[in-house]
Amino acid sequence: MSTQKEVRQEAGTVDENRLRLEQGKAEQIVEALNTDLAATYVLYHQLKKHHWNVEGAEFHDVHVFLGEAAGRAEEAADELAERLQAIGGAPIAGGKNLEEHAPVEPEDEDVYDIRTSLENDLEIYGDIIESLRDHIDLATNLGDHATAELLREILVEVEEDAHHIDHYLEDDSLVQ
Repeated sequence: MSTQKEVRQEAGTVDENRLRLEQGKAEQIVEALNTDLAATYVLYHQLKKHHWNVEGAEFHDVHVFLGEAAGRAEEAADELAERLQAIGGAPIAGGKNLEEHAPVEPEDEDVYDIRTSLENDLEIYGDIIESLRDHIDLATNLGDHATAELLREILVEVEEDAHHIDHYLEDDSLVQ
Protein backbone atom coordinates (compact mmCIF):
# COMPACT_ATOMS: atom_id res chain seq x y z
CA MET A 1 0.00 0.00 0.00
CA SER A 2 1.29 3.43 -0.91
CA THR A 3 2.22 5.84 1.85
CA GLN A 4 2.03 8.84 -0.46
CA LYS A 5 -0.13 11.56 1.10
CA GLU A 6 0.33 14.43 -1.34
CA VAL A 7 -2.94 16.08 -2.37
CA ARG A 8 -2.81 16.79 -6.10
CA GLN A 9 -6.03 18.81 -6.18
CA GLU A 10 -8.42 19.75 -3.43
CA ALA A 11 -12.04 18.78 -3.85
CA GLY A 12 -14.19 21.68 -5.02
CA THR A 13 -11.37 23.51 -6.76
CA VAL A 14 -10.82 24.24 -10.43
CA ASP A 15 -7.26 24.27 -11.72
CA GLU A 16 -6.03 25.93 -14.86
CA ASN A 17 -6.75 23.79 -17.90
CA ARG A 18 -4.83 23.26 -21.12
CA LEU A 19 -7.98 23.47 -23.22
CA ARG A 20 -7.80 27.26 -22.96
CA LEU A 21 -11.18 27.59 -21.31
CA GLU A 22 -11.07 30.73 -19.20
CA GLN A 23 -10.97 30.06 -15.44
CA GLY A 24 -14.26 31.78 -14.62
CA LYS A 25 -16.07 29.92 -17.38
CA ALA A 26 -14.47 26.63 -16.37
CA GLU A 27 -15.62 27.12 -12.78
CA GLN A 28 -19.25 27.59 -13.88
CA ILE A 29 -19.15 24.53 -16.12
CA VAL A 30 -17.42 22.38 -13.50
CA GLU A 31 -20.18 23.22 -11.03
CA ALA A 32 -22.84 22.30 -13.59
CA LEU A 33 -21.09 19.06 -14.56
CA ASN A 34 -20.64 18.03 -10.93
CA THR A 35 -24.38 18.55 -10.45
CA ASP A 36 -25.10 16.32 -13.45
CA LEU A 37 -22.54 13.77 -12.25
CA ALA A 38 -24.15 13.58 -8.82
CA ALA A 39 -27.67 13.27 -10.25
CA THR A 40 -26.54 10.58 -12.68
CA TYR A 41 -25.03 8.48 -9.89
CA VAL A 42 -28.20 8.77 -7.81
CA LEU A 43 -30.14 7.57 -10.86
CA TYR A 44 -27.64 4.76 -11.45
CA HIS A 45 -28.02 3.41 -7.92
CA GLN A 46 -31.80 3.62 -8.03
CA LEU A 47 -31.91 1.82 -11.39
CA LYS A 48 -29.69 -0.94 -9.99
CA LYS A 49 -31.96 -1.27 -6.96
CA HIS A 50 -34.96 -1.71 -9.23
CA HIS A 51 -33.03 -4.06 -11.53
CA TRP A 52 -32.31 -6.32 -8.55
CA ASN A 53 -35.84 -6.23 -7.15
CA VAL A 54 -38.15 -6.32 -10.17
CA GLU A 55 -40.81 -9.05 -10.09
CA GLY A 56 -43.93 -9.91 -12.03
CA ALA A 57 -45.16 -11.00 -15.40
CA GLU A 58 -42.78 -8.72 -17.31
CA PHE A 59 -39.83 -9.41 -15.02
CA HIS A 60 -37.30 -10.39 -17.66
CA ASP A 61 -37.83 -7.50 -20.09
CA VAL A 62 -37.89 -4.88 -17.33
CA HIS A 63 -34.92 -6.49 -15.55
CA VAL A 64 -32.84 -6.39 -18.74
CA PHE A 65 -33.89 -2.82 -19.56
CA LEU A 66 -33.04 -1.54 -16.08
CA GLY A 67 -29.63 -3.22 -16.18
CA GLU A 68 -28.87 -1.65 -19.55
CA ALA A 69 -30.19 1.76 -18.44
CA ALA A 70 -27.98 1.60 -15.34
CA GLY A 71 -25.02 0.79 -17.59
CA ARG A 72 -25.77 3.84 -19.75
CA ALA A 73 -26.03 6.01 -16.63
CA GLU A 74 -22.67 4.71 -15.42
CA GLU A 75 -21.09 5.45 -18.82
CA ALA A 76 -22.57 8.96 -18.78
CA ALA A 77 -21.19 9.56 -15.29
CA ASP A 78 -17.76 8.48 -16.48
CA GLU A 79 -17.91 10.86 -19.44
CA LEU A 80 -19.02 13.73 -17.19
CA ALA A 81 -16.21 13.06 -14.71
CA GLU A 82 -13.59 12.88 -17.45
CA ARG A 83 -14.78 16.17 -18.97
CA LEU A 84 -14.72 17.77 -15.52
CA GLN A 85 -11.13 16.71 -15.08
CA ALA A 86 -10.18 17.89 -18.58
CA ILE A 87 -11.34 21.44 -17.84
CA GLY A 88 -9.57 21.58 -14.48
CA GLY A 89 -12.25 20.34 -12.12
CA ALA A 90 -12.25 17.68 -9.46
CA PRO A 91 -15.18 15.30 -9.95
CA ILE A 92 -17.33 14.77 -6.88
CA ALA A 93 -16.76 11.31 -5.45
CA GLY A 94 -18.13 9.18 -2.65
CA GLY A 95 -21.72 8.12 -2.14
CA LYS A 96 -22.53 10.64 0.58
CA ASN A 97 -20.99 13.55 -1.36
CA LEU A 98 -22.76 12.55 -4.55
CA GLU A 99 -26.15 12.28 -2.89
CA GLU A 100 -25.71 15.59 -1.03
CA HIS A 101 -24.75 17.41 -4.24
CA ALA A 102 -27.47 15.84 -6.39
CA PRO A 103 -30.47 17.97 -7.31
CA VAL A 104 -32.62 14.81 -7.39
CA GLU A 105 -34.15 12.92 -4.50
CA PRO A 106 -33.70 9.14 -4.50
CA GLU A 107 -36.44 6.93 -3.16
CA ASP A 108 -35.89 5.41 0.27
CA GLU A 109 -34.46 1.95 0.92
CA ASP A 110 -37.80 0.14 0.87
CA VAL A 111 -38.72 -2.10 -2.07
CA TYR A 112 -41.81 -1.06 -4.01
CA ASP A 113 -43.90 -2.61 -6.77
CA ILE A 114 -42.32 -2.12 -10.18
CA ARG A 115 -44.89 0.43 -11.35
CA THR A 116 -44.09 2.68 -8.36
CA SER A 117 -40.36 2.10 -8.86
CA LEU A 118 -40.53 3.07 -12.53
CA GLU A 119 -42.61 6.16 -11.72
CA ASN A 120 -39.89 7.18 -9.24
CA ASP A 121 -37.23 6.56 -11.91
CA LEU A 122 -39.16 8.64 -14.43
CA GLU A 123 -39.29 11.53 -11.94
CA ILE A 124 -35.49 11.52 -11.63
CA TYR A 125 -35.10 11.21 -15.39
CA GLY A 126 -37.31 14.29 -15.84
CA ASP A 127 -35.21 16.32 -13.39
CA ILE A 128 -32.00 15.24 -15.10
CA ILE A 129 -33.40 16.11 -18.53
CA GLU A 130 -34.22 19.64 -17.37
CA SER A 131 -30.78 20.02 -15.80
CA LEU A 132 -28.98 18.77 -18.91
CA ARG A 133 -30.93 21.20 -21.10
CA ASP A 134 -29.99 24.10 -18.82
CA HIS A 135 -26.34 23.05 -18.77
CA ILE A 136 -26.22 22.68 -22.57
CA ASP A 137 -27.37 26.30 -22.79
CA LEU A 138 -24.82 27.35 -20.16
CA ALA A 139 -21.92 25.64 -21.91
CA THR A 140 -22.98 27.00 -25.30
CA ASN A 141 -23.33 30.54 -23.95
CA LEU A 142 -19.87 30.30 -22.35
CA GLY A 143 -18.32 29.07 -25.60
CA ASP A 144 -17.58 25.54 -24.38
CA HIS A 145 -18.99 23.75 -27.39
CA ALA A 146 -17.31 20.43 -26.59
CA THR A 147 -19.07 20.21 -23.23
CA ALA A 148 -22.35 21.26 -24.85
CA GLU A 149 -21.95 18.48 -27.43
CA LEU A 150 -21.16 15.89 -24.75
CA LEU A 151 -24.24 16.94 -22.79
CA ARG A 152 -26.38 16.74 -25.94
CA GLU A 153 -25.23 13.17 -26.53
CA ILE A 154 -26.04 12.24 -22.94
CA LEU A 155 -29.41 14.01 -23.19
CA VAL A 156 -30.41 11.91 -26.20
CA GLU A 157 -29.78 8.69 -24.27
CA VAL A 158 -31.46 9.94 -21.09
CA GLU A 159 -34.56 11.01 -23.03
CA GLU A 160 -34.66 7.66 -24.83
CA ASP A 161 -34.53 5.74 -21.54
CA ALA A 162 -37.22 7.98 -20.04
CA HIS A 163 -39.38 7.34 -23.12
CA HIS A 164 -38.95 3.58 -22.66
CA ILE A 165 -39.99 3.81 -19.02
CA ASP A 166 -43.03 5.82 -20.06
CA HIS A 167 -43.99 2.94 -22.37
CA TYR A 168 -43.59 0.41 -19.55
CA LEU A 169 -46.02 2.51 -17.50
CA GLU A 170 -48.80 2.34 -20.12
CA ASP A 171 -52.14 1.02 -18.87
CA ASP A 172 -51.84 -2.33 -20.64
CA SER A 173 -48.46 -3.29 -19.16
CA LEU A 174 -47.06 -4.39 -15.82
CA VAL A 175 -50.08 -6.56 -15.21
CA GLN A 176 -51.24 -7.39 -11.70
